[in-house]
Amino acid sequence: MTFRDLLPLLPLMLPALTAVAILLLLAFHRSHRLTAWLAAGGLAAALLLIPFACEGAPRRFGALLVVDGCALFYTGIIMAAALAVAAFSYGYLARRRGHVEEFYVLLLLATTGGAVLTASSHFATFFLGLEVLTVALYTLIAYERGAFGIEAGVKYLVLAAVSTAALLFGVALIYAELGTMEFSKIASLLDAGAPVSLLMPAGVALILVGVGFKLALTPFHLWAPDVYQGAPAPTAAFLSTVSKGAVFAAAMRYLVPLDLPSHRSLWLAVAALAVVSMLAGNLLALRQGNIRRVLAYSSIAHMGYLAAMLLTGSPLATAAAMFYLLAYFVTSLGAWGVIAALSEKEGDAERIEDYRGLAGRHPWLAGALTLMLLSLAGMPLTAGFISKFFLLTAGVEGRLWAPMAALLLGSAIGIFYYVRIIAMLFAPQEDAPPVRATHWAAGAAIGALVLLLIALGVYPAPVLAIIQSLIAASS
Repeated sequence: MTFRDLLPLLPLMLPALTAVAILLLLAFHRSHRLTAWLAAGGLAAALLLIPFACEGAPRRFGALLVVDGCALFYTGIIMAAALAVAAFSYGYLARRRGHVEEFYVLLLLATTGGAVLTASSHFATFFLGLEVLTVALYTLIAYERGAFGIEAGVKYLVLAAVSTAALLFGVALIYAELGTMEFSKIASLLDAGAPVSLLMPAGVALILVGVGFKLALTPFHLWAPDVYQGAPAPTAAFLSTVSKGAVFAAAMRYLVPLDLPSHRSLWLAVAALAVVSMLAGNLLALRQGNIRRVLAYSSIAHMGYLAAMLLTGSPLATAAAMFYLLAYFVTSLGAWGVIAALSEKEGDAERIEDYRGLAGRHPWLAGALTLMLLSLAGMPLTAGFISKFFLLTAGVEGRLWAPMAALLLGSAIGIFYYVRIIAMLFAPQEDAPPVRATHWAAGAAIGALVLLLIALGVYPAPVLAIIQSLIAASS
């Protein structure tokens, strides 16, 4: 293998190598500052290598990995999101007692698992990447070791165990039926009309159940809001973005080649999951008084919007899903970043009431959170509006009338609870306690996210052109 052959793999390898380097460093010297800089440097290097890796793509590594333009796009936004989480984590962890350096090791390992998922073309690497991501997340969620953190970690462990069992059983049934676990071969065998028994639909159904748990789609969202509420704010940001984005990218690589419209029962199952998640996520968010739980249920709805793009598999739907995932990463990270920046040593700012009058105490954070919430609601001149517009365009092209009607209805419902939080930010409050200054790393990350949100909302053409060229080169 030459360096040119290895280059597409380097963005996937660098976070793992950085984690090993940090572990070796911690054996001799502990330094929160040095560890954070090493972690951020490894993630930044992996992100900077993405354009160079595209020159050697697409590259297939046996039957296990396919590093093409789409995989590198997903890897790029995962690395950028992990870098933002590392920035949020520094100030957040500095206010906590005990050793915090291992947090960055787990963050890097979880990022590696997510990157492997985006390039997996075989159920073996799919499962390997998923487990690396999930096992690291167990500890990240319970890292603070408080009562709520331990509870959230145990609940995530149970959810992950159930989803993994369903996935493995489904993969076993498909392998017993077709004799292969390679995504492309499964699709080609089905397209060729290979005879199948009940094992095949049962296997695919079990895989959908496993993916539904990982994406927290309704009705598989059990305990997901509890996990978001109990996890540290930077971990919740990672869970909301990288974890779900990586699983969705792998699901697209597996489900799109299957041509869902030609498999009516499978199409109806995915459509039902998407529609129910859109409506249930938004309706349940209306009843919440905790901003973490609002964002958790909002995430369920947004995953439902994305799941609708699996129903057509057209290049336009794929491009819309990629752009929507990018916009969702930006807005969700920004919202969780503000929560992390406002967190104190005694606990996080969780109740919506805690944000009353924030505009008077900290205008910068209040303005940033307002923009993020407006984008999540899909207001014009934000990334959220443009991304939803492209989802609607792709859905209309694919004649997805019911899912698109649910998207519009869910978005209308969502406006209410987003605006309710914004109104609380600007509500008057007397004798409010002063807000501690935001750490420069978190402030820089939030500022970059705000600029990116506005840029994607005002001038999305360059990013869309890149996405369309990557899809064309990968097809």
